[in-house]
Formats: sequence, structure tokens, C-alpha cells
Amino acid sequence: MKIRILLVDDHDVVRKGLRYLLAEEADFEVVGEASDGLQALVQAKNLNPDIVIMDIAMAQLGGTAAAAQIVRQNPRTSVIMLSMYSDEEFVLDALTAGVKGYLLKDSAEPDLVRAIRAVAAGKTFFSPAIAQGLLDDYLRRRQSDRALDPYRQLTDREKQVLQLLAEGKTNKDCATLLELAVSTIETHRASLMQKLDLHNTAELVLFAVRRKLII
Repeated sequence: MKIRILLVDDHDVVRKGLRYLLAEEADFEVVGEASDGLQALVQAKNLNPDIVIMDIAMAQLGGTAAAAQIVRQNPRTSVIMLSMYSDEEFVLDALTAGVKGYLLKDSAEPDLVRAIRAVAAGKTFFSPAIAQGLLDDYLRRRQSDRALDPYRQLTDREKQVLQLLAEGKTNKDCATLLELAVSTIETHRASLMQKLDLHNTAELVLFAVRRKLII
């Protein structure tokens, strides 16, 4: 079974270059071309390709909007976006539209064949620079989430005291178990309550349950 491909780009020379490149693969078949987003919708509906390789910036209808409509009308057709833009907003818009691959035009040639095979197999594929950007963004978000999480601002000792108090221990019980003075426990308790913006024991217990510190 050949992988049937529709090429969509508003530059003839780009489409010819892609067709020439893909012709070298025996299991690829370019079944049609389109020069703008509206033509892409018609061709995708009529030709029912396995893969649509689409420019992101086109007249009539942009690649992202066209991709969303193509995926809706036939979920079995997968879209690989070609773009000059590596900005996060473009990539996320494309992913939201249902795109399965995102390639930068300046590195598309070495990646395109692998991208088609990956997407045809039900996987996703991104240019290395895009993949690294998505990873970096994910890590930044994780770090930001951690920084905003008040529980992570507690010291190890405050976390211990929080756990014991949530389990119903008194200040004196905590002092005995942790081999600390009661006054020290009271200081830790006041500090953690302030950091977590808690005002009484009931709120403390509810916080611990929500954090799955106790069951």
C-alpha cells in the first residue's frame, strides 16, 4: 500500500521540489497539489489522501485553519505543517488544529521522509529545533509551577510537622516524635500556616487531604 500525499503550498517551485524529493520513495504517491487553503480543502475531500503536507502561511485560508477543517472532515487524513516559524504560538496553534507533524522549511528536506513515515504509522514528528523548543517550554512551565506551589516553599521540617498535625497529632506529640521543643514545633506550625495561607486546623487537614499527604 502506498502512502498517498497531497502537497499544499502557494509557491510552484516549492511543490515541484517536494514532488521531486518524494518521487524517490517507492511507497510514496503524490496524488494532488493545491496552491491555497481553500483548494486544499477541496482536494483533500476529493482525493482522500493519507498525508497532507501544507504550508502554514497561504492566501484564501491559512494552513492552520485549513488543517483543522481537513482533520474534522476526515480524521484518517494526517497533516504535516511546513513553516518558516518556530515560535511557540504557531506550533501550539498547529497542534490544537490536529496537526501531527511540524517541520521548519529550512530543515525540511532531511526530515520530510522520516516525518511522513512516522505520521503514517500514527506517530507525531517535529523538526529537532521544534522538539527541543517544546521540551524547553515544558521544563520552564514545570519550574514555574513548582515555584508557584506554596507547599514546595516549606522546609523539610515544616513538611514533617504539617504531616503530623494533619494526622491529628498535637504540638506536644510532634515535639516528642521529632525530638524537638514544643516551642520549636509552634514556630514551625506558625511558619507553615503563613506560607500556605491556612488559618486553622480544619484548613490544614483539608490541604493535606488535597495534596494526598493523608488519606
